[in-house]
Amino acid sequence: MGVELTALHWIYVLVIFVIIGFMIMRRDTTLVCIVGIFLIAITATGSISTSVSSIFTSFIYAITELLPTILVISIIVAMSKTLTSTGINDVMISPFAKFIRTPALAYWTIGILMMVISWFFWPSPAVALLGAVLLPVALRVGLPALGVAMAMNLFGHGIALSGDFIIQAAPKLTADAAGLPVSEVIQASIPLVAVMGVVTTIAAFFFLKRDMRSGKLTVETDTKIQEQASQDEKENLLSTNQKRFFALFVPLLFLLDVAAMFALDLSGGDATALVGGTAIFILLMITLVSHKNKGLEKTTAFLVEGFQFGFKVFVPVIPIAAFFYLGDAGFYTIIGEFLPSSSEGIVNDLGIALASIVPLSKEIGAITLVTVGAITGLDGSGFSGISLAGSIANLFAHSIGAGAATLTALGQIAAIWVGGGTLVPWALIPAAAICNVDPFELARRNLLPVTIGLVVTTIVAMFLI
Repeated sequence: MGVELTALHWIYVLVIFVIIGFMIMRRDTTLVCIVGIFLIAITATGSISTSVSSIFTSFIYAITELLPTILVISIIVAMSKTLTSTGINDVMISPFAKFIRTPALAYWTIGILMMVISWFFWPSPAVALLGAVLLPVALRVGLPALGVAMAMNLFGHGIALSGDFIIQAAPKLTADAAGLPVSEVIQASIPLVAVMGVVTTIAAFFFLKRDMRSGKLTVETDTKIQEQASQDEKENLLSTNQKRFFALFVPLLFLLDVAAMFALDLSGGDATALVGGTAIFILLMITLVSHKNKGLEKTTAFLVEGFQFGFKVFVPVIPIAAFFYLGDAGFYTIIGEFLPSSSEGIVNDLGIALASIVPLSKEIGAITLVTVGAITGLDGSGFSGISLAGSIANLFAHSIGAGAATLTALGQIAAIWVGGGTLVPWALIPAAAICNVDPFELARRNLLPVTIGLVVTTIVAMFLI
């Protein structure tokens, strides 16, 4: 095929296997990625000083690529803080409480609301916005706290985060690693996200109802939950009419954003910038109106909280993203022109070489991507490994000859459903804490429905490749 594989290619593959091994053992991969960057740099340049510098340069490159995503998430979290502190979130959600009259309605209403709110605010802030208000309502109509946590988990950290259609943080990471446009990955992910979401949530609801009927799962008359809900009084910063105004105004602005995305054909960075700018506008307006003379200082305080959250989430992602950017165009920016002149990038070269010796089928490709995605999710981030999923999807697509976007989306979905907050216990803590349930029990409850969903979604993906 005319592809020259060098030591750089084999080191890249070796480091990928080591990363997967560390993830299986639930160990951190930061050190492995840094060592991998150094080994590739010193093999390419033969210079220790240049190789050491390349580690720092790769971090700069990764941060530069991820910065819009980190910024928009930080700003949205900051905005959610001001919505919570003023009680506007209570007013936004309270009309839906009237529809919750049975356990089934509680499960589906809380789940769908969580999904919609998570598309705009991200799941972790959405849990705080939604859980404190609707948990007591769900308990009153007979849905156990574990059922509430499952609904928030599966619809928020599962469906909303794995698709991430509005903020587009996840598809940007996977699309960059796969060398594809963000819009292409999002389009390919829509049917897969839909299948995964429908199958998993219905299966979870079926098992939940079965255990409630058999008496294995009962509604806890949890006084601690009730006390926490009653004590969670919001500061009296806005009048009732002001809260009602902002409760309508905030979702209206985001709906206008969505309309603008369709009308102006905005995606990727442009869509992210629109959402981020709107969130800043909302943050400033509500904070200045509610805190009046202290508004300037409170705006900064909310932004600080938001940025602390954003960087805390993405710091583990930066080293692994830095390594995987070496597999594509990032190599030339970080290290320089040290690949053979015939090279199309490390990952593309490996894909072409693999295609010439191993006739991979779309079935094997789909199963492998789900497996890799699930393994990368074991670290509990959901995000730190999706660059690997995108990179391997690109490699397999070259071998199969089609399906790059579908394979990328499939790996992204598997990684985020496992690690983003539905199966890994230490990633379940926000929902478990707000519902006062054991995160390990919540993970155990989610295991079978999510596994069923992944199997069905993988089969569907085989037909779409």
